[in-house]
Amino acid sequence: MDFSSLNAVAMIVLLIGAATPILLAAIGELVVEKSGVLNLGVEGMMIIGAVTGFITATTTGSPMLGFVGGAIGGAAVSTLFAFLTQYLLSNQVATGLALTMFGLGLAALMGRSYNGIKPPRTERLEVPGLSDLPVLGELFFSYDPIIYFSLVLVIAVWWFLNRTRAGLVLRACGENHDAAHSLGYNVQLIRFGAIMFGGACAGLGGAYVSLIRVPQWTEGMTAGVGWIALAIVVFASWKPWRVILGAYMFGGITILQLSLQALGISISGAYLSMTPYIVTIVVLVIMSADRKRASLNAPACLGRSFHASH
Repeated sequence: MDFSSLNAVAMIVLLIGAATPILLAAIGELVVEKSGVLNLGVEGMMIIGAVTGFITATTTGSPMLGFVGGAIGGAAVSTLFAFLTQYLLSNQVATGLALTMFGLGLAALMGRSYNGIKPPRTERLEVPGLSDLPVLGELFFSYDPIIYFSLVLVIAVWWFLNRTRAGLVLRACGENHDAAHSLGYNVQLIRFGAIMFGGACAGLGGAYVSLIRVPQWTEGMTAGVGWIALAIVVFASWKPWRVILGAYMFGGITILQLSLQALGISISGAYLSMTPYIVTIVVLVIMSADRKRASLNAPACLGRSFHASH
């Protein structure tokens, strides 16, 4: 077996590309959960973002408008979840699962006539003089704009949650929604906004899958990425900077299984495809084993419905 045929730099570039949709969905879900809401509909929002982004990009010829369309599609579907859980007080777990099934079905219907069509190419950001550098140029200055945006978004979310008054209010809604309400904050409206932000991020991640990661439309193409994003939020202990670590780790596992196939290792492709999900389960089991630590990091009101008493 010749491991010298593997290009380490190319693998890192592929890893970052594979991790980006996971990172976008996970950082959006982190904000949602920080507000005290558990949304298991990430997969449904991602697939809607994938199809709306693909349709927008192929119709307008602009991949950037495609990403905007994907974010709007994910946010639009999330409003349904937000209305049901925040104003009709439906069960968050059941509603999230229903949203995933609804999203998968609606996306399949919307994308029926787009099979086999190629989206417009998304150009990479080239930095004159830096992108041409050996190794460093390929590692740091030759990515598409969404990859850079995802990293900036994580920094912005960290700043928002830890350095702004609005972020403190959002976290207060997640820790003690009754206390936040007694101070005059509209818990339902704040959570509604957080859910829409999470939906936009998930939709953007889905659009990245259909426009860059696998530039075509295929039914069910998100293939469980939304569930991995949910697991990463727990793995990251609800801390934004750890979301990057988790997303890149799972992206690395995905690229590793593809590299093993390229090396001709005699392992069934089905087993290799299961690898990211097996690791997801293992990580969740390890994290849940230390319940005291998990309870200290998780928002105290996570998953609990809020009803304003007048």
